[in-house]
Amino acid sequence: MPERERCDATVGTCTPRGPGRHPFLLAGFAFAIMADPVSSVAYAIEAALRALHGDLRLLLPTSVLVIAVIALVVVNYHQIVGRYPNGGGAAAAAGEAFGEGWAFLPIGALIVDYVLTIGISCAAAAAAVIAYLPSLAPLRVPIGLGLVVVVGALSWFGAVGRALFAAMTVGFVALALLVLGLGMFAAPRPEGAASTVAPHTPVLAVVLAFPAAMALATGVEAPSSAIAQLGQLDDTGRRRFGRATLWTTIGIVGVLTIGFAAEAHRLQIGVPPPHSTQLAELARVAAPTPVFAAFQATTALLLLAAAGSSYQAGPGLLKALSRTRLPGGRGVGILPAALGRTNRWYTPFHAVLLFMILALVVVAAGQAQDQRLVLFYAVSVFVSFLAGLSAMALFSHRERRRGAFLVNTVAAGAVAFTLVVNVARGAPVVSLLATMLIAALLHRRWVRAGRPRGVRHATAD
Repeated sequence: MPERERCDATVGTCTPRGPGRHPFLLAGFAFAIMADPVSSVAYAIEAALRALHGDLRLLLPTSVLVIAVIALVVVNYHQIVGRYPNGGGAAAAAGEAFGEGWAFLPIGALIVDYVLTIGISCAAAAAAVIAYLPSLAPLRVPIGLGLVVVVGALSWFGAVGRALFAAMTVGFVALALLVLGLGMFAAPRPEGAASTVAPHTPVLAVVLAFPAAMALATGVEAPSSAIAQLGQLDDTGRRRFGRATLWTTIGIVGVLTIGFAAEAHRLQIGVPPPHSTQLAELARVAAPTPVFAAFQATTALLLLAAAGSSYQAGPGLLKALSRTRLPGGRGVGILPAALGRTNRWYTPFHAVLLFMILALVVVAAGQAQDQRLVLFYAVSVFVSFLAGLSAMALFSHRERRRGAFLVNTVAAGAVAFTLVVNVARGAPVVSLLATMLIAALLHRRWVRAGRPRGVRHATAD
């Protein structure tokens, strides 16, 4: 029997094994899925430094705390993937634990998150270009808006961009590691604004600053839903792929985040000038000009790949909610059928247009400043995290798994704290209100449609 298969002699069938037997499929799947969290490195570290008022001494401990909290979230999503090998993520968990109508809370959060991902990624890509070509600074808003339109237009051609997303992620990681390596031999050269006076005591400053950098967590949940695409694998294979992707993502994001934070402190790269970014200033000091140029180009392309992945996921979710017939016999159909209408590449073009318009509003409102927009980011997706983690805590309690219950509740507490701190900053409450409004509207349409079953599976479908 071929080594790549596992066979059941009782029924005479064979099924593919896990990621070890499909290395290229795993690599393509994982690197395409992780474009969002990996690209967040481009602006999340700077967001933490700004929240620290430029105190470089506290940037590394803040970054370590951020990665620790994300790892805690990943532990819980490891459990979610195990429970739902056909996908579904937080929506599936919340719907099963609290009643199907509660699935709309994480669904609403994801819709807001997808819009913000498109807007922030395009704004950050514009910032990466301007950091290399400062003469383009007066065109920041037109560039940001133009990128939203270009990426949206390209998404009309379906999922052919998956391989491109994976390639951009690999390219960015490779160049980022090169910059980190070169930076070890570079001489410190203070750039930007730095401070040695923390806004609070060091411990309190770190605790209050880390939620601003939790934009790094956006997208880490994606494997829990994306494994639904792996129809060529059995449940065991999908579990392995999902879990391998989760841990690979946290590993890469952790190394890059902690590495850049440590290098920024050593080279004394503080809050950047208006027309640059902290990561760009770090690369400019650490690497020769050709490497710096390649790094900025790859950063911009990865950010656009992250926007492209949300242009696929967001409209795809609306398409699932608009369908009257879904795989497995489920029928939702709570949104207008037009949102599910597809072109020859199976792209729901009306839904893509809707996300494009919303992202254009976000970019224009934030004047294409990624550091203004990032404060809105780690709010909506944390509502989804909180719903999923609370559901897993309930399951662990019911099943009397004390260790799992402890992990679930600690993670839910950390997520709730992050959410409260970010909302308390003031303006980010808009993200929370938008999430609640969308969830309420979807729930109302669901009730009017007769509460069709299957809505908690919409993110997988």
